[in-house]
Amino acid sequence: MKKIIIAIDGHSACGKSTLAKALGNALGYTYISTGDMYRAVTLYFIENQIAIDDNEAVAHALKHIHLQFKTDENGNHIHLNGRDVSGEIRKMHVAELVSPVATIPAVRREMVRQQQAMGQQKGVVMDGRDIGTVVFPNAELKIFLTAQADERARRRFEEQKAKGHADSLEAIKQNLLDRDRIDASRADSPLRQAEDAVLIDNTHLNHEQQLDIALDLVRERVREESGN
Repeated sequence: MKKIIIAIDGHSACGKSTLAKALGNALGYTYISTGDMYRAVTLYFIENQIAIDDNEAVAHALKHIHLQFKTDENGNHIHLNGRDVSGEIRKMHVAELVSPVATIPAVRREMVRQQQAMGQQKGVVMDGRDIGTVVFPNAELKIFLTAQADERARRRFEEQKAKGHADSLEAIKQNLLDRDRIDASRADSPLRQAEDAVLIDNTHLNHEQQLDIALDLVRERVREESGN
């Protein structure tokens, strides 16, 4: 079957990575988490004591950052300059610094460059907030995920509760709405639905239903690309 590029964008807590991973597994595609890429850059900055407000130091550091994704029986792993950092990037000291690092224009430009290089051979599914609009504007399939704020807050609450700590539902909902506003209003690569993206509201869908819809869309796009 002809391979394509699948771009998945959407708001926080909409299940973008869940869908992207499931699609990657079902299709044998490489799953690329742009969020993990920004976390890996943040880890590099921390380890090498790069001040994020030092433009010259940031620009120099970016020349020495090479990211790769590798898949094995234990799942998808991100490698920073040949080293598997999948576990380290989840630590709190990295998470606390990701947002400011991700807003640095030079960082975003370099990540977009590396993301585009990863997609050259097709057969990739990538999730983020600017994949269909900036990274792969010509992707064969673009999906924009959304869900009602109350449902997104409930999901995040259950996620936190499973980890042993959960903020109040109202606090989580407000945080998500604030993040939506920031994502949509930032000057560099704001979150928006691409004109040719398929909107999926998964408020009332389970993981299997959502995956079935996405797989149908993939098959449809592949037929179109194959001329059938």
